[in-house]
Order: sequence, then structure tokens, then C-alpha cells
Amino acid sequence: MQAESDDPAAERPRPEGFPSGFGEGPGEADAVMLLACLLGITPRVRHELLWREGSASAAVEAIRGGVAGSDNDRAFLRNADPARIHSRIGAAGARFAPPGDPEYWPAFLRLDDPPVGVFLRGRPLLLGRERVAVVGSRRPSSAGKEVARGLGRDLASVGLVVVSGGALGIDARAHEGALDVGGVTVGVLGSGIDVEYPATNRDLLRAIVQHGTLLGEYPPGVPAEPFRFPARNRLIAALSIAVVIVEGVARSGTRSTADFALQLGLDLFAVPGPVASPLTDAPHELIRDGARLIRGSDDLLDDLGIDASRRASSVTPDGLPSDQHAVFTALIEPMLPDAVASAARLSVPDTIAALVRLELVGLVNGSGGRFRRASQQGGPKEVAAQHAADAEVPDA
Repeated sequence: MQAESDDPAAERPRPEGFPSGFGEGPGEADAVMLLACLLGITPRVRHELLWREGSASAAVEAIRGGVAGSDNDRAFLRNADPARIHSRIGAAGARFAPPGDPEYWPAFLRLDDPPVGVFLRGRPLLLGRERVAVVGSRRPSSAGKEVARGLGRDLASVGLVVVSGGALGIDARAHEGALDVGGVTVGVLGSGIDVEYPATNRDLLRAIVQHGTLLGEYPPGVPAEPFRFPARNRLIAALSIAVVIVEGVARSGTRSTADFALQLGLDLFAVPGPVASPLTDAPHELIRDGARLIRGSDDLLDDLGIDASRRASSVTPDGLPSDQHAVFTALIEPMLPDAVASAARLSVPDTIAALVRLELVGLVNGSGGRFRRASQQGGPKEVAAQHAADAEVPDA
């Protein structure tokens, strides 16, 4: 995030959330959206300005008058047409959620510099869904990749939503793990809501839109820049009930996410590793400072107070990859794999692979060569050999 000024007001305690009536009344909704589109003012300065001016409309007028913001912001406001901005957001397949909207996560208001709104793509961000963040190095070890993917898979298997930053490395593997089992995952972007960054994660980001949610505080078209990622990390923490650190060098973005988690009073977990590896500097430092050491998913689920019996019963057909969804839909009675393949219009090898995945997450049971939906036997089967199955998943 950009450096702040030496304004003495920055040293005083900041009020939480936004002024009473923020976003309400004539012109306020458009003013909130305009504020969210400004790039020359930091979230912290914008928050202070809102409390000083008392409303979004007054804050916009103050920026127009040169009280805050940049020349580029003033140029933007001179030509801004709220209707065109709404149209551009819609054309990107996105939507805007200001405070008070069901998709504006309430914990954002606990931040020192809450976003004035967030942009979203994909499935609705529902209240009542518990989320756990899994973050770490962009250049992880092979062991770190395996741990992250396993954590994503097992968290999703008990019905938790996996949150991460959509970046290379640990973030990508955590998202992929959740998607492996038809779970839900949220990617928080440090760029415009329509900017697929990094480009190598394009397919992953598109899968998240299909099966989960992409979220960020930047409107369409805003490029990814280094100072945007610390700001992104505070949203990752605020969306979650706990944060897990899997590898990271000292003084990295990974550490900043942990710091935001501590500020919000969240449970913080860290995965240890070889003491000589720079990649374990951040988790080892955090463990020394009081983060809980976990060796893998079992430790994490135990510490979160989640009974392993939830593992199968929490997974639903919603959000399954297309091949698994086709197989599950075709399985209307106990069937042999070749009959399922014919009904699902898939090859037999692809059908068997999908059946195995469905069995691992408790949606399908196999017996005597035939497969059936778990609900046809009165309850899902316990997940078994999950970590053994990890080895069969190609490391993209």
C-alpha cells in the first residue's frame, strides 16, 4: 500500500465502520461507487475523509475541491457517469457491494481502513459460511504445494470455504484443493475485478468464478501493482475465521496477512518445515510468537473444533467439476461404471476417475463393483485415504 502522510490525525484512534447514514439518501449510492473507483487516495485516507465529511457525497465534493485525492481523481470525477460505470461493471460480469449489501462481509467494518465497497464475480458471497484462509509463498517447495493442496481439499470436504489470494504457489494450490472436491473457494484480487493476474492462473481464476467467488476492492481494468497486495491481504484476513500460513520468507506478504489476522483476533496457524530453509522463516517466526503449529489437515480440523465425521456429510453436489457432476447426475440407481459412462456420455476411464473422486468426498459409495449415491444408502461414506489420493492429483 502507498505510504501515508504525516497527518497528526493518523495517530488518533479511528472510528470503526462508516458514519451513520453512509450510502443512504439521494446521490449517496452513486457517490459510494465513485469513491470505490478512485485510485489516487488510499483506503485509510478515504476512511478519515468520510468521517470528517460525514457522507459519501460530501467526500466526493471534498476531493473535487482538492482537499484529498489526486489530480487524476479529480479528472475522473469531472467526467464520471455513474450509469456508464455500472454498465462497465456489468459488462465485466461483476457486481458492486457497498456496506449494508448482503455480500459486503461485516468483518470488513472492523478494519482500520475498510473498503467503501467490494467488486465481485461468480457465486454470491453468502453469510453463514465459515471461511479459512490458506496463504503462503509464491515460490513454494514441492512439500509446501502438497500441504496447501491437501489443506484446501480437506477444508472444503468438511464444508468450509477456502480463501486465498489467487496468486502463484501456495495460493493457487489451496484454491485447487478446494475445487478438486467440488468445494467452494474465494479468491481475493490485488487488481481490477476483471484482470486475470497472474496470467498463468487464468484457468484457475475462471474456475473460481464458476464454482466460487472472486472479490476485490478495485473496479474493472485496474492493473496489478505491488502496493495493492498488502491492501488485498487485509481483506483475505477479514473474510476468514482463521488464517493458515504455509511457507513464506521473513517480511513477506504472507507475514502481512498474518499480522492482519492478529489485529482482528483470528486464530492463526502455521506449518513448520526445515529450519535451514528461508521458506520457513515466516511460519517459524509466527510459531515462536504464539501461532499454533499444525502438521496438516487433521491438526487444523481438531484445533478448529471440527469433528472429522463432517468430512463427508458437508460436501454437496453443488460446484462439482463438470465430469463429476455428470456422473453424479447419471447415478440414479446402483450402476456399473460402464453403465454410468454411457448415461453420463463420458469415457469409462474418465467415469471411473470421477467415481473415485466422488467416493472420496462421500457423495458416492461403491460395493460389489456397483456405485450408488451415498444418500441411496441412508448416509455418506467416511472419507478415507485422502492423503494417498493427493499423490494421484497432477501438480499443475
